[in-house]
Amino acid sequence: MRYLSTRSAPGHTQGLAFDDVLLAGLAPDGGLYIPEHVPKLPTGLVSEASTLSYAELAARLMAPYVGTAVDDDALEAMVADAYGTFAHPDVCPLVALDDDHWLLELFHGPTFAFKDIALQVVARLFDHELERRDDRVMIVAATSGDTGSAAMEAVAGRERIDIVVLHPAGRTSEIQRRQMTTLGAPNVHAVAVDGTFDDCQDLVKAMFGDEAFRTESKLAAVNSINWARVAAQIVYYVWAAGRLADERPVTFCVPTGNFGNVLAGHYARRMGLPTERLLIASNTNDILSRLIDTGELSAHEVVPTLSPSMDIQISSNLERLLFELFDGDGRATAGLLRQFRADGRARLTAEQHQQLRSEFSGDRLDDLETLEVMGRVHADSQMFVDPHTAVGIGVAERCRRPGELVVTLATAHPAKFGDAVQRATGRMPDSPPALAAVADRPERYASLPTDVTSIKEFVRSVRRG
Repeated sequence: MRYLSTRSAPGHTQGLAFDDVLLAGLAPDGGLYIPEHVPKLPTGLVSEASTLSYAELAARLMAPYVGTAVDDDALEAMVADAYGTFAHPDVCPLVALDDDHWLLELFHGPTFAFKDIALQVVARLFDHELERRDDRVMIVAATSGDTGSAAMEAVAGRERIDIVVLHPAGRTSEIQRRQMTTLGAPNVHAVAVDGTFDDCQDLVKAMFGDEAFRTESKLAAVNSINWARVAAQIVYYVWAAGRLADERPVTFCVPTGNFGNVLAGHYARRMGLPTERLLIASNTNDILSRLIDTGELSAHEVVPTLSPSMDIQISSNLERLLFELFDGDGRATAGLLRQFRADGRARLTAEQHQQLRSEFSGDRLDDLETLEVMGRVHADSQMFVDPHTAVGIGVAERCRRPGELVVTLATAHPAKFGDAVQRATGRMPDSPPALAAVADRPERYASLPTDVTSIKEFVRSVRRG
């Protein structure tokens, strides 16, 4: 398996292997890596999934993407070790909302958010490859809430990895912030940036775009710009369909901001998973659902909401889908993105818009609607859901068709957003002990302006070796 950049010219064939893509993250030309071809699901694997453990299924699905970079036995051992850290034996259990609407709980990992599912594996892949090369890296990442804590937890204490995570000051939940700022490991560093998530993401891209700094600092990425993240997330779509053992194709509803989570569903579909539709669930920052409706990318000001991990207007992973819509023309993809950056808007062709709508639908919920869903779900079932999951449930209910089998992705533990849950239900959800413990630990983080020079100086100051 080789990987190409989304900025590649048509017909470009000189790709990288998985191990190089893993450590590089972002391509030198600013594009995102994608596999040169999408492997097909082995015949019968979806039905067989119900007899496999989650780790066994993950190793089999990731193997074609990893290729010869990691032998099968080593990959199986890493995946088993990663999912051994999860609190639920199923890793990602399914819970019924009604006969045709299910929640896929993705929050049973160490930081109680869906990012753990990929990052626990990715950290072990990093360790394996760095040990083989006798090398080390400095990971820099931007987070809107959960990626940062999951990445820091996954690499905390690893000798060959340092990590700096940028988060928008005051725009995460308190628990999300504390999960990043209370880790005692010497190799993990949180930075509160005076700006939005999009500003943090731009700072990371600027550092990767500086070839001299990138080489000097040995930068690596674990945001969903890293293909390994997407590959690991494909698994739970196949897992859910296999566990439901229903003859109908599944529609998945995905709360999303940076487009990585739903992109994994798109790749599962391309691999052959019987999927009816992918529903994109947005909050007030609804650039993605508006794109589906209108065919136009149009950026608005980022509005803080109860679902902060989705408070994004520039969705990095959308570039991978745009590359497909432009029939693998990286120059055209880059041109549309340049126009969007310059003008704040860019439009798909009518044919591209129709192609997008053939697979994706979507809608948005504002904060009041989100609270209503949270309150109603609790009243009906005594179940707490976090605001991001509530956005997904609300959009699924609004968009589902009669007889459609829907799985909504539950992306975070409700206790991570206890204030919102209490506001919606009048009750505070029980907090797992490991999550409650962050409230009593001292915080350690830097506060920096939205200035790439200041961020670079900080990265240099904390890098070991």
